[in-house]
Amino acid sequence: MAVFITHQISIDESEFSLTATRSQGAGGQHVNKVATAIYLRFDINQSSLPEKIKTKLLESNDTRITSDGVMVLRAQNHRTQEQNKRDAIKRLAVVIKQSTYEKPVRKPTRPSRSSQRKRMDSKTKSGQQKQLRKKIDM
Repeated sequence: MAVFITHQISIDESEFSLTATRSQGAGGQHVNKVATAIYLRFDINQSSLPEKIKTKLLESNDTRITSDGVMVLRAQNHRTQEQNKRDAIKRLAVVIKQSTYEKPVRKPTRPSRSSQRKRMDSKTKSGQQKQLRKKIDM
């Protein structure tokens, strides 16, 4: 089965591994005997992602990406292992989708003539107000 990130990009389930561990925090006796937390490991270099996205992910300052290029996500918000698996896979898809976003190129613009005139008029007006505050010379 594949995880779809965008229309063009998808990841096969064989590209990441899921391991179950014990969750942290309160939970009484239940927390000590059930492994509900999930570690998702995704090797960026070995993945089928396009090179552009791979480099963007590797160059990001994300602390979840190791120096070897492996992204490690820990999901432990839910009580069941199945919900944590879904959460981890969804978070992986979100991280990859964010790396596909490219900022639009800014087109330099010039202020309109009327906005320039308004700006100069307000500067003149404020200068005149300051002139009126001066002491009168006799």
